[in-house]
Amino acid sequence: MLPSLFISHGSPMLALQPGASGPALAALARALPRPKAVVVVSAHWESRELLVTGSAHPETWHDFHGFPPALYAVQYPAPGEPALAGQVSELLNAAGLPARLDAQRPFDHGAWVPLSLMYPQADIPLIQVSLPSQAGPALQVKVGQALAGLRSEGILLVGSGSITHNLGELDWHAGPEVIEPWALAFRDWVVQRLQADDQAALLDYRKQAPFAVRNHPSDEHLLPLYFALGAGGRFGVVHQGFTLGALGMDIYRFG
Repeated sequence: MLPSLFISHGSPMLALQPGASGPALAALARALPRPKAVVVVSAHWESRELLVTGSAHPETWHDFHGFPPALYAVQYPAPGEPALAGQVSELLNAAGLPARLDAQRPFDHGAWVPLSLMYPQADIPLIQVSLPSQAGPALQVKVGQALAGLRSEGILLVGSGSITHNLGELDWHAGPEVIEPWALAFRDWVVQRLQADDQAALLDYRKQAPFAVRNHPSDEHLLPLYFALGAGGRFGVVHQGFTLGALGMDIYRFG
């Protein structure tokens, strides 16, 4: 059975400058059975309702500004899989989580950037599920639980966000050895709560975790962690690190 994953996807430039995360993601992909398809919840598809990509050939969306032209030339032409999208929608609806298909949505960089490092051939079908971010962590746990059975069918479930995400406090000149203490304290708290399987504390992280609001002024980049948590089993750390002083690049697996 495949695990579920939480991937901190960092800057879109990760696609061209993979740093330490690229080899970690590539090694993880080699260690896993080849999935029949991948289902991703990305921090970059916020929505009011649950939506599922329904196109057979979604486009690669460069949903960012101000980066080098080479990044806008990158394409990730993974196919969609409408039949799986329909199955995902049915599973969510059966769990009391109303969902519908979106036949127009392209792949955002929260999906295609990390997957371009895991499966660069872009030959594994990819489905995205949207993130109703205003509903908070508890909904994402339920979404993960509703889709957890897909893991036994060879489907890889991925939450793509960031373990810390305060873009206003990044040091754009910091090397990888520079880590802000407030970012490290938050990351370590989350890992400790995951290791202890303390879901109650994790759901209440904005009140209980050190520097929670400083690390996540808004929580859309942490919410995919809760999808992976709900979908998976026992917690394990695949990779840890920081860039730009305070942008966490951790990768976790569940199961």
